[in-house]
Amino acid sequence: MTEIPRPEYPRPQFERSAWINLNGPWTYTFDFGQSGMDYPRELFKSTGFEETIIVPFCPESALSGVGHKDFINAMWYHRTIEIPADWSGKRMILHFGGADYECEAFVDGRSVGTHFGGTVSFSFDITDNCKPGCTHDLVVRIKDDLRNNHQPRGKQCNVFQSRACSYTRTTGIWQTVWLEAVAPCGLSSVHIIPDFDGSTFAIIPRYHGVAAGLKLSARAMAGGDLKAEITVPAANGVPALLSIQDAVAWSMENPFLYDIELEVRNSVGEVIDEVSCYAGQVRNSVGEVIDEVSCYAGLRKVHIEGSQVYLNNAPIYQRLVLDQGFYPDGIWTAPNDEALKNDIVLAIKAGFNGARLHQKVFEERFHYWADKLGYITWGESASWGCDNNSELSARNFISEWQEIVVRDRNHPSIITWTPFNETGAFTNPKQHRRLTLDCYMLCKDLDPTRPVNDSSGWIHHKTDLWTVHDYKQDPEGLKEKLTPTQERGVMRNSPDKEPSYTGQPYLVDEYGGIKWIPEGEVPFAGNSWGYGDAPQTLEEFYSRLEGLTNVLLEQDHVTGYCYTQLTDVEQEQNGIYKFDRSPKFDMERVARIFSRNPEWFGK
Repeated sequence: MTEIPRPEYPRPQFERSAWINLNGPWTYTFDFGQSGMDYPRELFKSTGFEETIIVPFCPESALSGVGHKDFINAMWYHRTIEIPADWSGKRMILHFGGADYECEAFVDGRSVGTHFGGTVSFSFDITDNCKPGCTHDLVVRIKDDLRNNHQPRGKQCNVFQSRACSYTRTTGIWQTVWLEAVAPCGLSSVHIIPDFDGSTFAIIPRYHGVAAGLKLSARAMAGGDLKAEITVPAANGVPALLSIQDAVAWSMENPFLYDIELEVRNSVGEVIDEVSCYAGQVRNSVGEVIDEVSCYAGLRKVHIEGSQVYLNNAPIYQRLVLDQGFYPDGIWTAPNDEALKNDIVLAIKAGFNGARLHQKVFEERFHYWADKLGYITWGESASWGCDNNSELSARNFISEWQEIVVRDRNHPSIITWTPFNETGAFTNPKQHRRLTLDCYMLCKDLDPTRPVNDSSGWIHHKTDLWTVHDYKQDPEGLKEKLTPTQERGVMRNSPDKEPSYTGQPYLVDEYGGIKWIPEGEVPFAGNSWGYGDAPQTLEEFYSRLEGLTNVLLEQDHVTGYCYTQLTDVEQEQNGIYKFDRSPKFDMERVARIFSRNPEWFGK
């Protein structure tokens, strides 16, 4: 039997026991002419294609077994799915962790749903097209017009060969695909809001269906001990409040997580649905369980006072690293779960306390490991590729960004939302400002608990953090540029296009980017690069790295930084680690540089 790639449950904050992993061999065909829907081809009726691909890896990757590097504007997948007989009476949900960009699924030739957006998870209810105990043909159509300037693509290169800070593309399915059985009145999602000051979790549920007499039972557990429990009527949006006794906070030093188990129960003895969410196992005595879900949650608070970001009512200094989430063999997809964890371990080993997740929506299991390891992150979109002067681009971006925030807002490790990166080029300033303000307010409406950095670097319109980018390689020059003056105040990337700085927490969230290729190694490509002129010796590298970082630590208005970057990515060879995650430097020496806080911090 072929081993299933990426076999772990892909959604660890909302986990059920009745599920089937659909990763592994599928058949596929490219559709460069985009004629697959046309008669007589009608590929949506297919019972199998000639070529084989390994899901969840994209066709551009080595791990997929395909390795096609040119543009793929459309393709089709096929596999059979077997519905267990004991799923009778359940809703059957088909989940995609991610598929880039437009995805339509068919069961036995009938469309079951279409999704737009290449970076976030989605699902289709296929109950009406399946029968328990039977086998069905599942066909997936992908359309990915990467160069139309209306869809977010992030760092996927829009020309054939990777260049500058754009890399190999990702088309089609690139995260786990799975089937799940859910009771008709089971939970569809929960929003867990921690109240650090009140030692309470507010659990706000949504259901696939609601019926009179149903109850939601919730328990919070810690190390097997019950810390809180409550039962409330099951109604959409009506919260269950768990007040925790002897509460333990989630922090970077002690990333404590409560196990939370949720059960939907009826009052007459029928089983409806059971779900677990970072907390514990829930077993109430009233009624029978119809749905059960396992979840987890961290009790923590993020807020701003004056020019400081606070975590759990104490100021923090953010020593972040830029993480682009590319892998040599999987591109956007980590080869295994351990690789996701390892990237965080490597960053911590290098002295960083968190990451700016850059121009990519990271998979949910990365956030799981960040939650477990106490690693703070900024959640960002893959905004590059959208023409911010276009109403169609804005429509595409806003719908995808909404799904991103809703999917990931329960993770305690995420402490900032960043919808955009370097939105400097525009021809319609009104449209540019409107889109930025819309996304800022959307973040606040969906998740008022976190600060929003409207755009990393360059042009701000309304922002809780003031972020700037500067890749000056001379420490003295960087110091002169960053030191506030009476005439201009703090350094800003676009002072002529944005409002005045009003004292927000100020962070240099891109700097460094020093190119270094170890002696004796050949460049990744003929166009390999880093920012500025590369150091001539290894000692010169350390001196520059420490000098640039010290400049930031000495500026008392700078409350954090983000170094570019964690690993080399293809031709951009300015990582602390190589693209294969092996070390380039004496990591103890590097960690001594990045693990320092400013002398003024904490006084």
